[in-house]
Amino acid sequence: MERHTADYAVPRLKKVVNGEDTRGITGDTGWQGGGGFRFCTLGEPLFDADGNVSPAVTFPDLAAHVFFCETGSPIPKRADGASPLIGTFQNRAIYLLHSAEAVGVAREQAGNVLTGAVLEALPLPDKDFAGARIVYAEGCTVPDDRLSALGITFKQIPYQIEGI
Repeated sequence: MERHTADYAVPRLKKVVNGEDTRGITGDTGWQGGGGFRFCTLGEPLFDADGNVSPAVTFPDLAAHVFFCETGSPIPKRADGASPLIGTFQNRAIYLLHSAEAVGVAREQAGNVLTGAVLEALPLPDKDFAGARIVYAEGCTVPDDRLSALGITFKQIPYQIEGI
């Protein structure tokens, strides 16, 4: 199917958009060409049939999905996993604690659990940031009252990732 799309559908769509091929377009519309399209190739599924994060998922891909689900906007810069801060949007900082070696298992040693020590080490977007912070992780050992006092919301992976 992919070969057919690249060989036949894409060239035809380009001609239609450029007004070079109007076959199949009703004259009643008065359309004279123009517009556009995007040809995208889907990657591996992020989640398995049970809704769990797939072991093949990379940090950048999961970060992009989490950011989009949380904000409704694309991630501003591809996350590389060097920092748990994956981006900010409308005075919210979004963090992801994810380990490919411990998918589906909350393990402090893997770095996918929000602990007191991890909480203290979370980088702020800038020194004056006073907005909300949302942390996605497999687990959390920090008491809710402490999180609330700091303006932090914990969301458990995969259950609280919207859109799955």
